[in-house]
Amino acid sequence: MTVTAIRDAATIILLRATDSGASVLMGQRGTGASFMPDKFVFPGGAVDAGDAAAPLAHTLDPLCFARLQRHARIDPAQVAAAAIRELWEEAGLILGLPQVWQGAPADWQSFAATGHRPSAAGLRFVFRAITPPGNPRRFDARFFLANAAALIGDPDDFSHASDELRHLRWVPLDRLRQLDLPFITEIVLAEVAALTNPGAPPPSVPFFDNSGDEPQFRRL
Repeated sequence: MTVTAIRDAATIILLRATDSGASVLMGQRGTGASFMPDKFVFPGGAVDAGDAAAPLAHTLDPLCFARLQRHARIDPAQVAAAAIRELWEEAGLILGLPQVWQGAPADWQSFAATGHRPSAAGLRFVFRAITPPGNPRRFDARFFLANAAALIGDPDDFSHASDELRHLRWVPLDRLRQLDLPFITEIVLAEVAALTNPGAPPPSVPFFDNSGDEPQFRRL
């Protein structure tokens, strides 16, 4: 039997406060996607080699950094950079600081062309899950929570987004159940909704570990 390799991945949950309540950024995957077709998801994707060469203008919170190191073989800074890159690619939104960036890797050149370097200052590591066996693609996904107030530019401007996600929109938290969500996304949203201070690292980070023969649940 072919064993599907597990790829490191990163996802951003962008939370936006409004007078009518909090909303989160979601997009719909294509019908032909091999992983979670037609599902509404957060911006995110696999970590690329070039993410290791992305110079973060601000580093991760120390506690988040330490938690990302546990049961992992990848630099936490690379994972954080991947989350920021995926947000730019899939939604056209920037988490960064205005700085000149010369010699950016290929996957980062369009981001660097905006005149910014990525910043992980506003990222909070809140969830981790490894896709169970039997799926066509498997990811070791780290979920980061960020405040939309940290974005550079207009949070409603998706004009620079790729076509990987359709129907990008800010969805009120009380309407998310109306969307076709992956089961793991529903779990993540429940954890986020329970946070008393979304701007700080959570008391612990849930980790659904499906890397072995038996699934395990850990707290990081």
